Amino acid sequence: MDSQPRSLAAGLVSVVIPCFDEEEVLPLLFARLERAAESWGAPYEIILVDDGSRDSTWARIEARNSTDPRWKGVRLARNFGHQIALWTGLQHARGQVIAVLDADLQDPPEVLPRYFAKWAEGYDVVYAVRRKRKEGPLKKAAYYLYYRTLAFLSEIDIPLDSGDFCVMDRRVLDAVLLTREQVPFIRGLRAWAGFRQVALEYEREARAAGQVKYTLRKLIQLGMNGIISFSTRPLRLATYFGFAVSATAFAGVLFTLIQRIFRTQFARYGMDLPPGLATTVTAVLFLGGVQLVCLGILGEYVGRVYENVKGRPLTIISERAGVEKPTPPG
Repeated sequence: MDSQPRSLAAGLVSVVIPCFDEEEVLPLLFARLERAAESWGAPYEIILVDDGSRDSTWARIEARNSTDPRWKGVRLARNFGHQIALWTGLQHARGQVIAVLDADLQDPPEVLPRYFAKWAEGYDVVYAVRRKRKEGPLKKAAYYLYYRTLAFLSEIDIPLDSGDFCVMDRRVLDAVLLTREQVPFIRGLRAWAGFRQVALEYEREARAAGQVKYTLRKLIQLGMNGIISFSTRPLRLATYFGFAVSATAFAGVLFTLIQRIFRTQFARYGMDLPPGLATTVTAVLFLGGVQLVCLGILGEYVGRVYENVKGRPLTIISERAGVEKPTPPG
């Protein structure tokens, strides 16, 4: 642990919250987070990132900033996605301690003092692990399977059942912001950065208001981003799969050759040579499917390289409320 004790009151606390069409839940967020912040005993700033909302989300953020400058806003020119919106907010955070929340209040701000206390003990990242989900059984099973698949494939230790909800030290954020990935996966980058990390369980609540924004398509995309960004094992699995198919095909050829040599003996046990058309078609379709799967895996990685070499800015900001343009780290 750090040799010097940490004090929350000695620095600024930044809370980063991505928002997309959250006009219904923002009044609740304002009230609950403000009450929670009163117990911190530290100066703070709240950075709300409007990810191209189509409702009055930005108007509510501007109104809040006009009455309390500690509540700040960044408006993206269009919907870039949750992870990029979060990345943008982290770039604008000035605090010594940074907390990440979702706007829907599924991550209750009232539990943050527990996480700040762990940071004060010397931990650089205090990440939240969900004790219980409020989703249906099918979605729970999908999350369970995904996190364990990610842990198996990932080449770094990404904690199971942990989301973006966390508290981290300034030096961890600076290390994360040094990366130049076009498709950031924040919880993976947080684990990649290292430092002293600890988990704290919490009860994830149901959405306080409004509609769920993470559709099945977005969840699948987020899952693929995590796997592609932190593992090359799918490429190796494709290679192993190819070897397995080749070995199976070789065994099939060998078996067929033996069957032709000892055709009479095989026929006694009802194992005479079958007509060749069905076998040929099945083999061709199987091998074709394997090739397409392997090409698809390879294509995901090539596509990621293509995205990174284009050199486009990660996001476009159309407006700011109470924040200045951030200085790049390093």
